[in-house]
Amino acid sequence: MNNKERKIKTGPRKRKLSEGKPAKPALAKKRSVKGVDQTEKGIRLNKYLADAGICSRREADRLIESGVVKINGKVITKLGTKVMPGDKVQYGGQTLKREKLQYVLLNKPKGFITTVDDPQNRRTVMALVENACKERIYPVGRLDRNTLGLLLFTNDGELAKKLTHPRFGVKKIYHVFLNKALKKSDLDKIARGIDLEDGFIKPDAVSYAGIENDKKQVGIELHSGKNRIVRRIFEQLGYEVLKLDRVFFAGLTKKDLPRGKWRMLTKSEINLLKRLG
Repeated sequence: MNNKERKIKTGPRKRKLSEGKPAKPALAKKRSVKGVDQTEKGIRLNKYLADAGICSRREADRLIESGVVKINGKVITKLGTKVMPGDKVQYGGQTLKREKLQYVLLNKPKGFITTVDDPQNRRTVMALVENACKERIYPVGRLDRNTLGLLLFTNDGELAKKLTHPRFGVKKIYHVFLNKALKKSDLDKIARGIDLEDGFIKPDAVSYAGIENDKKQVGIELHSGKNRIVRRIFEQLGYEVLKLDRVFFAGLTKKDLPRGKWRMLTKSEINLLKRLG
């Protein structure tokens, strides 16, 4: 037989279903909560509560242990319990829904207060991001009414807690515009630290930010989340802050984000935030 006449060999014939015993499917572990016989993969209850925007995972563990959370009508106190697809999770008599986690970055303009609701009917930052997503999102931390710059919104309660907790030292950089030139001696005082009414504050870095000899503009890096902290530092030395712009927050910048506009975070930015601390 020459090469042209040679037939192409094929693999072994597939065995008919009637030949031999069919392989048993792998069994997934069943859940521990009574009333539902699910074999699909679930998520831990503390993560479910965090994803629903209730609190952080650590706080969720305390809620679970206190017996105020139910799955399918059964009070759950065991940590590590999993929520399966189709389960009904309740907290405080309210049925929770694990929403898709959203992360929205806003370049805040002047004249908006950082709050969800305002009894005085002033303009809030929520009006600027109302069309960003269908899920209800919340501002992470706050910016004063007349402070500009980066403000993050999310329904990820666990991440929001981490970004606002002093222990994680989230980096923030502000561009400060003063009413008069900042003296070199005062710049050095700020760098060494300032005593304010609520304690000592020392920035991570501070320097002139103006072009050439313009010393009315200053860049200051902080991780403190104290109220009006930047303005109070300069007021302590007799300067008035005419404009304050947060240009950096937790690794995020204002690049390609016009004032008053928002954008969704990229997957890499979200991963970056979750790796902080």
